[in-house]
Amino acid sequence: MPAPVDASARVLANTRLSADYNVVAFDAPELAAVTQPGQFVMIRTAAGTDPLLRRPFSVFEVVRDGTGAPAGFSILSKRVGPGTARLYDASAGDRFSCLGPLGRPFSLLSPASEAWMIAGGVGLAPFVLLADALRARDVGVTLFYGGRRSEDLLYLDWFASRRVSLVLATEDGSRGTAGLVTAPLEAALSSAGSGRDVMLYACGPEPMLKTVASLAQRFDRRVELSVERMMGCGMGGCYSCVVRVLDEDGRARYVRSCLAGPVMDGKVIVWE
Repeated sequence: MPAPVDASARVLANTRLSADYNVVAFDAPELAAVTQPGQFVMIRTAAGTDPLLRRPFSVFEVVRDGTGAPAGFSILSKRVGPGTARLYDASAGDRFSCLGPLGRPFSLLSPASEAWMIAGGVGLAPFVLLADALRARDVGVTLFYGGRRSEDLLYLDWFASRRVSLVLATEDGSRGTAGLVTAPLEAALSSAGSGRDVMLYACGPEPMLKTVASLAQRFDRRVELSVERMMGCGMGGCYSCVVRVLDEDGRARYVRSCLAGPVMDGKVIVWE
């Protein structure tokens, strides 16, 4: 992997999607040029000590200039604390220190395979870049996307424009299947049969990831999960993001998800 870039990145645009969600685009061509789907950046949201630590964000999109060359990247953010509030209020021209790309990316498939992406809430973040990469390979892509309510389901028109099939679920039943997104996923796996080469990619709350991993085991499907552990540094120094996994000999050990992940084989994770 190329060495990460620590860029003083200028805000190109801040698109507010709702009262809580926004997409911030940054001018960082060197970082964008080496980013792969599933990787993340660590962003310092304040010059002082509040908040003290950088925050991890999946790279949402690679922003391109008029010639198609990488000019920057964007993140999907949900306003939940002082750091994300500052990102929500960011204006064009503001600068943020962005370190990346970091972590292990998703594996890309051959055209003969199908990709089923499972997203819960802001777990949508790594799938815009992944969908673009897979569609460029002519891989069939389906997005299983769940949220608490219809307002939490974002970028649907974007995915539809890329010929990504959509399967939606909301906990309040306001759009798609009523309940958790893993219910329509289980139904689709049950009806898919063994003749279809389907790989699962998932990102979202840990209970959802655990269920997806269990379904992948039950239906004998490959699965990669983008885990959402708290990261203090993003480079393996603080050990705040450890995940318990099975090694090749079947023994449990801990790995740092910022280095061994965030994308990990879902079948080796030991769920606590």
